Amino acid sequence: MLTRAGRDAVTTRAVADTAGLQPPAIYRLFGDKDGLLDAVAEHGFAAFLATKHVDPDPQDPIEDLRAGWDVAIEFGLANPALFTLMYTEPTRINSAAFKAGMEILMGRIRRLAAGGWLRVDEELAAQVIHATARGAVLTWLSLPQDRRDPALLTTLRESMVAAVTNQQPAVQDPGPAGAARALRAALPGRTNLSNAEQHLLREWLNRLATEG
Repeated sequence: MLTRAGRDAVTTRAVADTAGLQPPAIYRLFGDKDGLLDAVAEHGFAAFLATKHVDPDPQDPIEDLRAGWDVAIEFGLANPALFTLMYTEPTRINSAAFKAGMEILMGRIRRLAAGGWLRVDEELAAQVIHATARGAVLTWLSLPQDRRDPALLTTLRESMVAAVTNQQPAVQDPGPAGAARALRAALPGRTNLSNAEQHLLREWLNRLATEG
């Protein structure tokens, strides 16, 4: 119903009739229409998560980033009504599947950081990548068919890549910021420092990583 006629068509009565249930059953299962739509959005996040391919050691981490971004775009364009429902309300970021998907993204970002490729802080990189993918899909869907130029998606993707990564690993640069990001990403589980020492070192690395 959401795909065929949009969100407004998804009323509790219409859903109950289609499912062969009495309307009170919808309220018992989901609370109200918002609860029902939350469940549909959660299903969407789970379906999106299932499309993600995780390579723990990609040959080219920047191409891996591009591929992950493309997967998000392909899912959004293939499921416009569902994607719009998933990403137009901030409260949906509490979804377990959404958080699992973000962990996959953070894994990609940490690999970039560990290789010295990351230009910005990891959290900012995640926000840029997520925002550009979501914005690209929602902008595309808002355009009339005759104005949908594939170059828009390619340009946004390459702008995202340029914004968050370096053309060459920053650890080859004499400046401290790139090396600090790389060391910070590689630090967990690879040191015999105490927890207090790791905390202090991470604070220093955070400061150095924001310079330049």
